[in-house]
Amino acid sequence: MVNVRCVACLVKYRVLAAKNHNLLECHGPNSAQWYQIPANTTTRHPPPKFPHGRAPSVTRKNTPKFTHRAPKSRPSKRGNNSTYVREKENARPGSSSPISPLSPTPSTPISPQTTPTITPGLTQNSSAPSSPLGASPSPLQSPRGIPSLRRHNKTTKNLLIPRFYYPMGRPTTQLNQEEAVTLTTTVFREEGGQITRDNMEPLMRACQLPLYWKAPLFIAAGGDKLGYLTQEQFTDYWSRVVSTCHDASSRFVRILTRGVRNYLQPEDFLSMIQDVVDTHPGLTFLKEATEFHSRYVHTVIARIYYCVNRSWSGRITLPELRRSNLLQVISYLEEEEDINQITDYFSYEHFYVIYCKFWELDTDHDLFIDNHDLAKHNERALSWRMIERIFSGAVTRGRLQKQDRMGYQEFVWFLISEEDKRHPTAIEYWFRCMDLDGDGYLSMYELEYFYEEQLQRMEALGIETLPFHDCLCQMLDMVRPEAGDKISLRDLKKCRMTPIFFDTFFNLEKYLDHEQRDPFASHRAEDDGPEVSDWDRYAAEEYELLVAEEGGADHQDDMFYPDEDELSMGCEDVLDGRVVVDGNNGDGSSDGSNGGSLSKHSPLSATVTNLAADAMDVDDEYPDYADSDDYQY
Repeated sequence: MVNVRCVACLVKYRVLAAKNHNLLECHGPNSAQWYQIPANTTTRHPPPKFPHGRAPSVTRKNTPKFTHRAPKSRPSKRGNNSTYVREKENARPGSSSPISPLSPTPSTPISPQTTPTITPGLTQNSSAPSSPLGASPSPLQSPRGIPSLRRHNKTTKNLLIPRFYYPMGRPTTQLNQEEAVTLTTTVFREEGGQITRDNMEPLMRACQLPLYWKAPLFIAAGGDKLGYLTQEQFTDYWSRVVSTCHDASSRFVRILTRGVRNYLQPEDFLSMIQDVVDTHPGLTFLKEATEFHSRYVHTVIARIYYCVNRSWSGRITLPELRRSNLLQVISYLEEEEDINQITDYFSYEHFYVIYCKFWELDTDHDLFIDNHDLAKHNERALSWRMIERIFSGAVTRGRLQKQDRMGYQEFVWFLISEEDKRHPTAIEYWFRCMDLDGDGYLSMYELEYFYEEQLQRMEALGIETLPFHDCLCQMLDMVRPEAGDKISLRDLKKCRMTPIFFDTFFNLEKYLDHEQRDPFASHRAEDDGPEVSDWDRYAAEEYELLVAEEGGADHQDDMFYPDEDELSMGCEDVLDGRVVVDGNNGDGSSDGSNGGSLSKHSPLSATVTNLAADAMDVDDEYPDYADSDDYQY
């Protein structure tokens, strides 16, 4: 029999007895009564009769925890001097178990009648470490029997997570890389060991690259030095490329930059686009008009940065390149003979419309326009306050912004944004202009600032005006901003009628046009047929008008500059090292040669003179909120 003096020990004893533990005698210092309970009992017994009528409760919140010694007895709230300490649960195997509060302290001798015994029906493993009570733990009591969530979390921390981020693409096997190099050696063997720039097509197929990568690949591999590529020269270069760049985007950046940078700058595209001008069947008519080569090249570069460079940094990174369709469009160039069918970036009709619009505003023909020239655009449809914001530095950078002038590349961005206000870059363009304080929101004050000039212009024309309060209610109902009293960039990108919103505040001509037609007509037209962007529709209409009015070829002959311009000079300095004055001989007749064209074997310099002042030349000192939450893509 085991003597149990206190009620708390009795409760603990019954819990441990149900788990096949053997209990020792409890020596409570102030026990009021002793209870005799069989030591080896494993059955349930009726609760004992307590002298005070009910069992005292055990208060756990005031119970201290001791690991290796019995706690001092503290009187409970009900007046009982019982002691209760919880045993440590989920002890690790091999660690020393804490001493039970029911076990005797070293100062208390163990009486013969309290010798621990083994419960019948359970076998004791002699090799297992003994518990403090002298009995082996039960299989149900083993910490390995039911793993806890905490132990599961600790084990999962040591699991090896496989790599999922490959900045240069998922690597291929060594065997595939060797096969890629072997295919190129076969081409060189068939071509006699040397490949010139004109017969790069078999080599491009062996490298599994688009055809119009041939010019930058020829230059990057060192072919511009000798005028041809050798097998050893190209094999050494291509083996380094395939071993470090494992997808099309990383190889494109590696080839165009010649391994100098991991991002693209505007001048990196010059050799590739010039090769498109020289070799694409849809631009054969442009070969003779060499004075337009550089202007077409810079138009394509400006359009590429407008659509691909979503961070407005002037640098196309690998993530931006992978999210864009630039590489797919370049691959499509060798399949489509009509360059005008490729409306993304390379359409000659789009270039013709942009350049003619710039020519009309650039009255002095110096390839720069100021705010007074820009005010004449579209019969002075833009408000003067918006024109001042365009030249204030909100969307322009570099030295031209400090001189209150706009270059040709900046005009490309302006015209596309003006005619296609649904494009994400166009929404950011006009949002930056309207955000006067640069906090990332359009407040009611900023909207009223731009709408005041619209009211004045409508009153001067005798048009019935709409008060700002009523106009504001319409705009808020249309945009439905999350904040309620201010409009964010995210709100405008979710809205499908952003052209109406922007035209209401700074474009009077289009605002009146929206008021006279059904605003949902364009959406119904898009649902009925294939989706055509506003810019494509505008460029097609304007091209038909320009061809009908000017007569096409005569207009081109009258438009070229008699003196060297900055676009032509910069591009030729980079690709050829020569400057063309007017493309003709002194007597005014054409020499028939390619004197004004860009040399195919000339080296590509690191910078372009005229590109240092374009819209993509970002001044790092200029405060910009492009890194805010609304500008993350």
